[in-house]
Amino acid sequence: MNFPTPDFTPAMPEIFVLVATCAILIVDLYLKDPQRDLIYWLTQVTLLGALLLTWSVYDPSARPALGGGFIGDAMAAILKSFVYIITAAMFVYSRVYLKDRGLFKGEYFVLGLFGMLGTMVMISAYSFITLYLGLELLSLSLYAMVAFNRDSGQASEAAMKYFVLGAIASGMLLYGMSILYGMSGTLNIAEVARYLAVYHESNVPLLFGLSFVIVGIAFKLGAAPFHMWLPDVYHGAPTPVTLYIGTISKIGAFAMFMRLIIEGLGQLQADWQGMLVLLTVLSLALGNVVAVAQVNIKRMLAYSAISHVGFVLLGILAGTPQGYAAAMFYMLIYALTALGAFGMILLLTRKGFEAENLEDFKGLSARSPWFAFMMLLLMFSMTGVPLTVGFYAKLSVLQAVTQVGMVWLAIYAVVFSIIGAFYYLRVVWFMYFTEPETDVPLPRNRDMNVALSINGLAMLGLFLFPGGLMSLCAMAVGD
Repeated sequence: MNFPTPDFTPAMPEIFVLVATCAILIVDLYLKDPQRDLIYWLTQVTLLGALLLTWSVYDPSARPALGGGFIGDAMAAILKSFVYIITAAMFVYSRVYLKDRGLFKGEYFVLGLFGMLGTMVMISAYSFITLYLGLELLSLSLYAMVAFNRDSGQASEAAMKYFVLGAIASGMLLYGMSILYGMSGTLNIAEVARYLAVYHESNVPLLFGLSFVIVGIAFKLGAAPFHMWLPDVYHGAPTPVTLYIGTISKIGAFAMFMRLIIEGLGQLQADWQGMLVLLTVLSLALGNVVAVAQVNIKRMLAYSAISHVGFVLLGILAGTPQGYAAAMFYMLIYALTALGAFGMILLLTRKGFEAENLEDFKGLSARSPWFAFMMLLLMFSMTGVPLTVGFYAKLSVLQAVTQVGMVWLAIYAVVFSIIGAFYYLRVVWFMYFTEPETDVPLPRNRDMNVALSINGLAMLGLFLFPGGLMSLCAMAVGD
């Protein structure tokens, strides 16, 4: 009996990352602490190799491979590329932080790579099983990373909360998938879509399955009212790990939303659209209003993330290719902006001092005019101020929803964006209109300074030339 030979080509980046990560783990066993920089450089080489390999195996006419459970389409290539870039920058930003606290261990880099591998699998998943395996690999890595500083009771508490609530959300997602499997008789996302195209009438089991799936994904995205874990985990986790959760895991959750809801359950748009309206309204209101009361910048950025998820969902619920492209563009821009914001927190942090409060940014313009300007660009982009790419991202999402007649929802989003401007501009006020409380110079770290400068200037560059990235997003959702 002859069995067809599976085509592993679309999964070559994942296979490469897996082999390289295992090799790094073995090499780390034979290194002493002063030699640990080798692990850092091996990690960066792995990320570069994965990026090159992703585009070398990319096929514009890609079809599902590995039994229909894996695909290497345009959306996969673009999202994975951003995941590699953000992960590489995260390691650059966190290097000094980890060394100062005795946390510069090989395990940190291995967990980061395994979490990234889980995200890659989620992005290319085309069956329920593949998607769930990628999600669990990412989640288990994140639980360990949050608790990585074993001497911190706050981090341990955050990890426990994240683990318990994450397990509940994963269970809900799995239950929803099992209902959909029971109805359609298949685990393949494309075949589920074909089933619904024939039997598209809504019924109670389908709605139950859809509801559980959306609850599970909303938790991973951090959308209200499933956001209860987000502020405590952002606050309690080491800042580099908070950066990782606020960027990489969000891209993975967005990919899961696109694969499951848009590509798999698109025939049920009339049902899930109403659910997304509710999630969007709650996320925009709660995220922006509660963020105003925060004095800890990590908690402020946590509630800010909830409001930005509302904008991403705004694009998705439009239910049009333009809306999906705008949502993808918004998610990528938000990930880059959050990367820079947490990078600035890490820049101000030094040995024995955590720059976690808004007051820690006092007088930054006097201490470092350049990096105060970088933070200003990042905050303006999150606000949606013109001349930064955040303005274009918000505008593209609002245009998508107004074109489908949801003008009231666009106005609602604008109103709460104006409220949100207060807490972003408060950071700018501290930097430019208050006196510094310390004259300690910022650390001289060339790699980090260069990366942060590029990160900040990207907010201007992508505003001036947004067409390239937007075209890529349109190509990705049009595949």
